[in-house]
Amino acid sequence: MKTFSKSFLGAVSGTMLVIALLFTYNYYSSDNKTGKLKNDNTQSLVTNRKIPVQPASFPVPQNVDLTDAAQKTVNAVVHIKTEMHMKTNTYDDFFGPFRDYFGNPYRDQTFVAFGSGVIISPDGYIVTNNHVVDGASKISVTFNDKKELPAEVVGTDPKTDLAVIKVDAKNLDFLTYGNSDDLKIGEWVLAVGNPFNLTSTVTAGIVSAKARNIDILGAQSAIESFIQTDAVVNRGNSGGALVNTRGELVGINAAIASHTGVYEGYSFAIPVNIVKKVVDDLMKYGETQRAYIGVKISDINADFAEKKGLDGVKGIYVAGVIENSGAEEAGIEEGDVILAIDGNEINSVSALMGNIAQHNPGDVIKVSVERDNDIKTFDVTLKNQNNTTALVKPGDTFYNDLLGASLQKAPQEDMDKLGISNGVKIVKIDDGILNRGGITTGFIITQINGKEVKSQNTLEDALQATNKNMVRMKGVYPNGTRVSFEFML
Repeated sequence: MKTFSKSFLGAVSGTMLVIALLFTYNYYSSDNKTGKLKNDNTQSLVTNRKIPVQPASFPVPQNVDLTDAAQKTVNAVVHIKTEMHMKTNTYDDFFGPFRDYFGNPYRDQTFVAFGSGVIISPDGYIVTNNHVVDGASKISVTFNDKKELPAEVVGTDPKTDLAVIKVDAKNLDFLTYGNSDDLKIGEWVLAVGNPFNLTSTVTAGIVSAKARNIDILGAQSAIESFIQTDAVVNRGNSGGALVNTRGELVGINAAIASHTGVYEGYSFAIPVNIVKKVVDDLMKYGETQRAYIGVKISDINADFAEKKGLDGVKGIYVAGVIENSGAEEAGIEEGDVILAIDGNEINSVSALMGNIAQHNPGDVIKVSVERDNDIKTFDVTLKNQNNTTALVKPGDTFYNDLLGASLQKAPQEDMDKLGISNGVKIVKIDDGILNRGGITTGFIITQINGKEVKSQNTLEDALQATNKNMVRMKGVYPNGTRVSFEFML
């Protein structure tokens, strides 16, 4: 009886175990088909489920329509071809003032360069990069309909890498200015250029960053506050348009960041608010009316903030204040941290330079600074480089401390007589480099460090572009005698 009982109980137990295993199997099989687990503490045994793969690039959202912007832009972007005549320095230095006796002892070499431009008025004014037309002896413009016209330079500004040229035409398609300050990171933009002299090329991207300084213009006083995008830009696109989705001009394409010379994902454009101001100045005065706040400034990072005992890394540090400047007169002091200008946050030197570049001497701006954990606001009157609020005109004289001389843009009649196309004329000499070098008044400086000198701005930029503090200067006297000499800073 005991044996029977044990056998019976063993059979019942075995049967119950099999039923329990079958129930558990069906339970999990049913749940896994629906992708659910009843027991939150139980790990799924399914290992062959596919992991979703995200695409490496993202398509334009369907609600973003770029076609209207492209159609508004293509006919307002042109192809620019420039010719430059170059001669070797060896021949120029050797024959110098005696070349008239030998006829033309050397032949000019002609180089051809290409770029793009943007029509900004129906009567033929076009904005492009200064480096597209710099040194050009001949400029031709090809429109989107293949029509070609000659162009003349209206004015240039190397410090912002902008230039204005003009063709003789009417009723041209043109772009209207947008507001680059309103651009937002992630906003869609189009880059439009005419690099191949075919028809305008359109690429799309987003605004990657603002107020970028990539240190490509060289001069210490250059203004770099670029819009960074990932729109494809290549050689020949320089001077082309950056537009928003409404077809408004928000920037002039100027550069790419590349190790190979071709596009690698980063392109840079000059903000249109700077473009508009420079273009207006060049068209009205022939010179850019540069405004200065009158401070020496430094970016702030964590190490700098710790060194100076600052509470945070916001703003830019005032390392010094220029005597008699607008900043000094307003009450700004060394050690202040500039936080905002006219309510716009300022967190980098390039951001401040981009903001000030939109103003003229005489404009008043509100500057908010932090001093001793207190926020103060000052009304600062911007001044020009000579610490006045006067506008600079091409015929006006200006003083250069380094050269120790007063100069002015060479009169056209002097340049025609001497057969030169550019230069600044010395009208007064004090003690300085020129005086020690034996240079006298009336001498016209035509070139410094291989760069053509046309105005106060180009002279200052050329002086700053030195190699090991060596300055090489070329020019001509009123009697036609040409001089080339070098000096150390």
